[in-house]
Amino acid sequence: MTPEIVVFGSMNMDLMVRVARAPRGGETLQGLSFFTNPGGKGANQAVACARQGARVAMVGCVGEDDFGKTLRNALAADGIDVAHVRTAGESTGVAVVMVDDEGENRITIVPGANDFVKADPEALAGHYLLLQCEVPMAEVVSAAKIMRANDATVVMNPAPVCQLPDELWPLVDILVMNEIEASELSGLPVSDPATAAAAATSLRRRGPFTAIVTLGSQGVLVADDAGCRHFPAPEVPVVDTTAAGDTFIGAMCAARAAGQSMDAAVTRGIQAATICVTRAGAQASIPHLHELAAP
Repeated sequence: MTPEIVVFGSMNMDLMVRVARAPRGGETLQGLSFFTNPGGKGANQAVACARQGARVAMVGCVGEDDFGKTLRNALAADGIDVAHVRTAGESTGVAVVMVDDEGENRITIVPGANDFVKADPEALAGHYLLLQCEVPMAEVVSAAKIMRANDATVVMNPAPVCQLPDELWPLVDILVMNEIEASELSGLPVSDPATAAAAATSLRRRGPFTAIVTLGSQGVLVADDAGCRHFPAPEVPVVDTTAAGDTFIGAMCAARAAGQSMDAAVTRGIQAATICVTRAGAQASIPHLHELAAP
């Protein structure tokens, strides 16, 4: 069956280190724990979509190593089509993730095989396309062109933060970013719903029909033709913010693919992300549909 959602992006093995606090320059601290967990923004978003009931295909690249096999198998275990996950002669991408007692994370990425992802037209068939910035931008643009030509909805998450090429902007239907990314792209300070609304409104002029800014504990700001709307987030104890943004995007896109309104989809995304931050890890923290409150 044709997937509802195609995710074109990165696959990493996350090397997770828990610390009381991050070390200062030149300082050595004893960590609290270590574990590995499948991750990568692309793979995380694919898992988030699949666990919310969508049919999902992943387009990515891993190395000829145990990490690559583990990542491929993890996606398949969630029912994701991995037929277009290629293997390259490079090591699988890794991310070293340091999480402190406040739940804040600091991440260093080594792309590895992610640099060899290709926009293959045969792999790009679906109703929604999810994109990020952890694979070569030229291929991201090519994937967007292919999918838009087939009337798909293109969702762009400009993370890790980067300036997007001019040719990509008119291809994007839904732009989803956090406050740092929104500030970098718009050139405006973003720290709360009001400043997020200004940045989102400015960025919509570059092409996207909808601009969404995630604000962590302050919730989510949506800007589209219906105006700017703020959705608050419930207060919960934060364990780890890793993959919270990816969880929001995946749950939101799955809801849209299922025919829900944008406002209902954003609400589902917030519910999923709220559960995510109460758990440790990337894909390990992403909830399933049955864990969310009934709409």
